[in-house]
Amino acid sequence: MSSNSHTASVIIPTLDETGHIGPLLDHLLAEPADIVGEVLVADGGSTDGTRAIVSAAARSDPRVQLIDNPDRIQAAGINRAVARANPRFGVIVRVDAHAGYPKGYVGLVARALTITGADSVVVRMETSGDSCLHRAIALASNSRIGTGGSAHRMGHISGFIDHGHHAGMTRAIFERTGGYDPTFEANEDAELDYRIRRGGGRIWFAANICIRYTPRRTLKGLARQYFRYGSGRARTFLKHGEPLRIRQMLPPIALIGVLGGMLLAPLNAASLILPIGYGTVISIAAAAMAMRTRSACALLMIPALATMHFAWGAGFLQRLCVHFTRSGDHKVGLKIEDRGMPTHSEDPA
Repeated sequence: MSSNSHTASVIIPTLDETGHIGPLLDHLLAEPADIVGEVLVADGGSTDGTRAIVSAAARSDPRVQLIDNPDRIQAAGINRAVARANPRFGVIVRVDAHAGYPKGYVGLVARALTITGADSVVVRMETSGDSCLHRAIALASNSRIGTGGSAHRMGHISGFIDHGHHAGMTRAIFERTGGYDPTFEANEDAELDYRIRRGGGRIWFAANICIRYTPRRTLKGLARQYFRYGSGRARTFLKHGEPLRIRQMLPPIALIGVLGGMLLAPLNAASLILPIGYGTVISIAAAAMAMRTRSACALLMIPALATMHFAWGAGFLQRLCVHFTRSGDHKVGLKIEDRGMPTHSEDPA
């Protein structure tokens, strides 16, 4: 084994991150070279000055490299960066520009890989916001009703799990599994984790390592994000046939129930029980959070939760419809599974 087997190649996929990339690079480069061996920024064609900031950092520290990502998809960019990374470095650490990381983050992830003997390490994520709506979106993202109780959102006990927010993995497992599927615009982490587990790999949830994530600031941006998440989850299901958990079926069921109830209301007023029931549930959740946090801003969780659920459900259903329409295959059934604590990343279900 290489003497640099515990040194990390840090990969940052970016697109127009001028407000974040500079401080993030400074933070990562503060760790010694035997921990952070290199930082590769896979840029999808930024036009806001991100590339200039990275290039300036590369001139002052040879560990920094700017990698072009013409596909503009994170999965493809990470794969390109890993292909350019120093093969002597045995750890791959994925870092997102929109997140805040604790001091010595890369070293913590690398040590977790070594101590546990895991092939991949995932970490805890806490979402925070500043404006009233932004804080409400963050509260919804951190809640069980918002993201289904994902281990990386709600879990506080370290252990081996199926999937979580990607932090680091051994270069060996990345290469053995073939890396991310470069056609996935979302859910590429869950899809890769499925292949890691199928190949006998183990994924460790390090509850003691927590990152701070900045969510979308508008409902429109949130809807686009969660539509991609739902579509990505459907793609993973269609690719591998992995059983769906009950919580992953709730957003499309809620969407169908609410829309169906409203459409049928002119014919049968009793059908309104579905949209009224859904609205009541998320309203109670928002009110409870408002009392717990003593902030009226939490009431904006109502539109935030509805946006997350309906957008995720729409993305999931749209992907299934497109697939079955094109293939003409109507014989595939949805396998549903309930296995206790959910372990999927930023999916609301």
